[in-house]
This record gives sequence, C-alpha cells and structure tokens, in this order.
Amino acid sequence: MQSLRRGLLAIAAVALISSASAQQAPPVARLTLRSAVEQAVRNSRDVQLAKLEATLADKTASVDRSVFGPNLYTGSGFAYSSGFPLAPGGGVPALFELSYQQSVFNPLAKGTQRADEARSRAQKENIDTVRDAVMMRTATIYLELAKVRHSLELLHREHDETQKLGELIRDRIAAGYELPIERTKADFKSARIDQFIIDDEARQDSLENDLRDLLGLVPDQPLELAAEDLPLSVDQPVAMLVAQAISHSSDVRQAEAEQQAKLEILKGTKRSRWPTLDLVGDYSVLSNTNHFTTYFNHFSRNNVNFGIQAKVPIYVSSASARIAEANANVSVAEVEAKAKRSEVERKVRGQAFMVHRWEQACVVARLDRDLAQENLKVQQAKFDQGRLTLSELEQAHLEESDKWRAFLDADYQRTVAKLALLQLTGQIGTALQ
Repeated sequence: MQSLRRGLLAIAAVALISSASAQQAPPVARLTLRSAVEQAVRNSRDVQLAKLEATLADKTASVDRSVFGPNLYTGSGFAYSSGFPLAPGGGVPALFELSYQQSVFNPLAKGTQRADEARSRAQKENIDTVRDAVMMRTATIYLELAKVRHSLELLHREHDETQKLGELIRDRIAAGYELPIERTKADFKSARIDQFIIDDEARQDSLENDLRDLLGLVPDQPLELAAEDLPLSVDQPVAMLVAQAISHSSDVRQAEAEQQAKLEILKGTKRSRWPTLDLVGDYSVLSNTNHFTTYFNHFSRNNVNFGIQAKVPIYVSSASARIAEANANVSVAEVEAKAKRSEVERKVRGQAFMVHRWEQACVVARLDRDLAQENLKVQQAKFDQGRLTLSELEQAHLEESDKWRAFLDADYQRTVAKLALLQLTGQIGTALQ
C-alpha cells in the first residue's frame, strides 16, 4: 500500500511538472508572409530611429524659424557704479530689465532656415525607404526559411531511402550479389546527404533567430510558416522602372534636398551684403543709487524704448570668401545629385537583368526537375520489370530530389530578385501589404 501511494505521488509530480512546462512553453507563432512583414515594420527599431531622426530635423528647422519670431528676455541684478553709471557691456545698471527682439529681414538666417526645411522634408521621406528595407529583409528571411525547411524535408526523405538502400546492399554483399565497392558508394551518398542536412539545419536555426528578432518574438518560440504564392509583377519598360526608382530613391531625394539647401545658403550668403532689419524694444527699472541724477537732468525710474534697428554692412572682408565657399558647395551638391541618379539607374537596369536571368533559370530548373521525375518513372518501370538494380533506382530518386532542391533555390532567387526591383521602384509595400 505504501509503495502504491509513492507511485501515485510520483506520477502526480511528473504530471504537475509536465503541466507547468507546457504552460511555460511559448505558443507557436503562426505566420503568413504579409503578417510577418506587418509585424516586423511595427516592431522595427530602424523605423523608430528614422522617425526620431525626422523629428530631430524638423526641430532643427523650427529653431531656425524662431529667429523670425518674437523673443522676450528678462533679468534683474544690482551693480555698484562709481562715476558715470555704466554696467559691464555698455548698458546702464538696472534693477529689472525686459527686452524684445525679432528679426524682420535677415537673408542669411532665412537661407539657413530654408536649407534645414529642405533637409527636414527629405528626412521625413526617408521613413518610407527604411520601412521598405525592413519589408525586404523580412520577406527575404521568411522566403529563405520556407525554402530551407522544404529542402530539409527532401533531404530527410533521401536520408531514409539511403539508409534502407545501405542495409540492402550490405545483405547483397554478404550474399555475394554485389561488390564491396557498392557499400562504399552507398556510405558516400549517405554522408553527403548528412552534410547537407547539417548545413541546412544550421541555416534554419540562424534564419529563425533573425526572424524572431525582427518580429519581437521570444527566443526559441516555434514558428509556423504558411506557404504563399506571391503574384509579383515587374513587367514594365526599363525606362519606366528607372523613372519610378529615381523619384522614390531616398538617396536621390536627400542629395537633391542637400543641393537645394546649398542653393538657399548661397542665396542668403549673397544677400548678406544687404541691410538687416530687427524689431527691438527694452524696458528697464533703474535705481538712483547709481547716481543717475548726478549726471542727468531728470531721473525716470521706468524707461521704455521700442523701434526698428537696421544694420547696413559697408565692408565685410569675409563676404567674398563665404560666397565662393557657398558656390563650391552648390557645385559639389549638383555633382553628387547627378551621381546618385546615375547610380540608381545602374542598379535598376542591373536588377531588371537579374529578374530576367532568374526567370529563365527557374524555367530551366523546373524543366530539369520535370525531366528527373519522368526519368524516375521510367526507371521505376524498368525496376518493376527486373531490368534495373535497386541501386540504380535509388540513384534516380536522389537525382530527382536534387533537381527539386535546385528548383526551390531558383524559385527563391527569382522571387527575391523581383522583390529587390520592387523595393528600388517603391512598390514593395503594395506587393506585401
């Protein structure tokens, strides 16, 4: 009775531990390509950083605009003066002071403001580019992981078949129907398949970790991927694809924004030879302890002045050098913008070629796979008729499996090439959402 009770307690403990482990295990993440892309964008640190950088650029432009807004300053203090009442800096000692300043016309400051506004607009548009990059990375990892898992299924099937073949060959060698070299051939095929399995399992683990990180999932959370057929269309003239890519490219937009910024600074630098106008005002509360009545006929405790202050530059030795520097910056920005447009055009043309190349490679791989399947049927018929050895039939199975994996790789490369072209032209979001 005592032993029965102990056994029941042990079973209950094991059941309790198993139940606790099951409760602690993370749930399976069931994903489609589109849901994975959406979750990755929502969780992306790169997108968050791009938004913060856009906010920072906008705040920088706001600081520049504040020069043309009202600015009020106040302060108080006490200064002892001996002789003529004069405070450090040239003013008069005041118990309280309120000053007002607002720029009305300042070409150099206005040029800096417009330059930073152009940079801010480009930084906001860069958010879409970063989002597209996250989509591309997520889709690439998802599709490769699906391909690797399919490849592993084929390899495990090959492994089982080669194991059966190896056992049969050993029996036939023992019976004197096969030469010992056949066992070495079978062992070599099995070892090669095991090597492929190890490589694919390592790649699968790496891809799963990358996908979990992108989606914000917990470590080792199981992933279930749904098979999807993406209807990706890139059948457009190359010239149209180039135009779309140039208008979408973040690099081109930022280069053009920098060019516009340098032009605005150049305009402001040239106009810095013009007068500047500021609205200024001042209110002061004075104290007679600084002997104002000794030096002035009338003492007023409260003093107010308000007006327009104009500064007319007569000769500024650095003006010509600054204008020359601004001109040089504009020339550099123009060349950089042209270079970015040319670079985007080269990328689009090269990627369009890669799409056509992998389209054809996929056709060849599919036909090669179909041919291997037809050959397997022929070999199976010969084996059934006794005109083919088991080893030869197994070789046909392995070739068919290899052709399947080659087709999977070509299909994956074709899809990734299309996605890369859609990313360049700004259409990947539409394709994956």
